[in-house]
Amino acid sequence: MFSVYDGVMQAINIRAFYDTPLGETTRRLLAARLAPLLPRAADAVIVGLGLAQPYLTADACGAALALALTPGPLGPAGWPDGADNRMALVDELDLPLPESAVDAALVVHGLELSDSPQDMLHELWRVLAPQGRLIVVAPNRRGLWSSLDASPFGHGQPFSRPQLSRLLNEAQFAVTRFDHALFLPPARQPLLHAAAPMAEWLGSLLWPGASGVMVVEAVKQVYAFAPARRQRRLLPRLPPVLSPQPARRDRG
Repeated sequence: MFSVYDGVMQAINIRAFYDTPLGETTRRLLAARLAPLLPRAADAVIVGLGLAQPYLTADACGAALALALTPGPLGPAGWPDGADNRMALVDELDLPLPESAVDAALVVHGLELSDSPQDMLHELWRVLAPQGRLIVVAPNRRGLWSSLDASPFGHGQPFSRPQLSRLLNEAQFAVTRFDHALFLPPARQPLLHAAAPMAEWLGSLLWPGASGVMVVEAVKQVYAFAPARRQRRLLPRLPPVLSPQPARRDRG
């Protein structure tokens, strides 16, 4: 578990990363994988958890309502200038949303940075509608990106495909799609960025296990009982006091 200060610095590094040419190439490659998985209808609700804001664009979400929820330790951020703010700091284990209110949840820079990824998934299960979709981008343990500090995917806990599948299944999600992305090394040479689309095509075809990240789509499974989750909140909540209680008198 990292401290609040470390979390804020991590968030600053992530946002600064997307302002670099490597970050823009990363965003473009991942957006091409993620956009087809997001609903676009006007009555759909999409929640991004972690630091998913770079992927919740109007082109990707269409007319859907998109909300960006950032775990408190990762620090504040604002929505793009000129648009209504739809971002909030939250406790990822106690989201400020009612049950079954979300059609799709997108987790980017979230699962690997959480000190309790299983509980995060349980909370996402709670807010997702029946058969709601969960899309997770997570660093691949076998890939080069998870072992280098040149990108945000080199921080936190990487996952193997079996580990991620097991984590989702234990949270009562059924995996429906497993994809791979980011096959070039996280280098800053412009020539490599120009070759990125071709590398994505060849990597998906020949070396899927060597990708930098895994893109997983899963569907909420509804059973008789909701999965148990451990309660944790950033701030303590005091029990409500409805009315003053008279002091009891001891009988002499």
